[in-house]
Amino acid sequence: MNDNPIGIFDSGIGGFTVLREIQKVLPNENLLYVADSRHAPYGTKSSVFIKHRAFSISEFLRQNQVKAIVVACNTATASAIADLRKSFAVPFVGMEPAIKPAAFLSKKKIIGIMATDGTLKSDKYHKLSSKFDNKTRVISTPCPGLVEQIENGNLDGIKTKELLQQFILPLKDLGIDQLVLGCTHYPLLLDSIRQIAGKKINIIETGTAVARQLVWLLNAKGLNSTYTTKSNIKLWVNTDELQHVENIINKLFAMNLKAQKLNV
Repeated sequence: MNDNPIGIFDSGIGGFTVLREIQKVLPNENLLYVADSRHAPYGTKSSVFIKHRAFSISEFLRQNQVKAIVVACNTATASAIADLRKSFAVPFVGMEPAIKPAAFLSKKKIIGIMATDGTLKSDKYHKLSSKFDNKTRVISTPCPGLVEQIENGNLDGIKTKELLQQFILPLKDLGIDQLVLGCTHYPLLLDSIRQIAGKKINIIETGTAVARQLVWLLNAKGLNSTYTTKSNIKLWVNTDELQHVENIINKLFAMNLKAQKLNV
């Protein structure tokens, strides 16, 4: 048993979609969340830069005595998780686009992947997607500008819907029957995505799977909390627009958190 908190980080608010799923399956675990909002989005940054940020944040979480770290970002996972696991004694759980379940579920054997440019260009993604090339057509679509809209709280704006139509309609025309959301920000647009994709396309996101993997890891390593009370969440944000990020998170996730300034 271990009552230390679990650390979670992302380039901004998107990782809260993963935190939300973690809370469902681990309601008694205390959680520390870092929003690297000053550097959002990661998808447009170099792998070297993202790795530097991942190491800095992981060290901050280690100093706060976390017992596990969830890299709640596909791009950061692709760029850094292998090296993070080599450098820290703390166990890590990462993200990857749900190509495998999408390929299994697809009747047409045509699936679409929405992700950031950084994720789609990574070696980790190419290795993953190439496993299915012979049996399933994997159509990858970078979605520039979408994370920025979400970070600004523009979930229902005209620009956001125009971007979604630009990214989803070509996939729909190509006959996909599974659509993978390969960025933790994108589930925040799930209603709009469903409306544009239509009822014949199944939408898959990975927050639930990551939460289940975390449960398995804690059980396997004997790290479960002894607490019986509801989890406590601490939020750190490293942008000068602290109140803005705090307000968006509290509004989108029906919370009442007070953000602390992160100087990392």
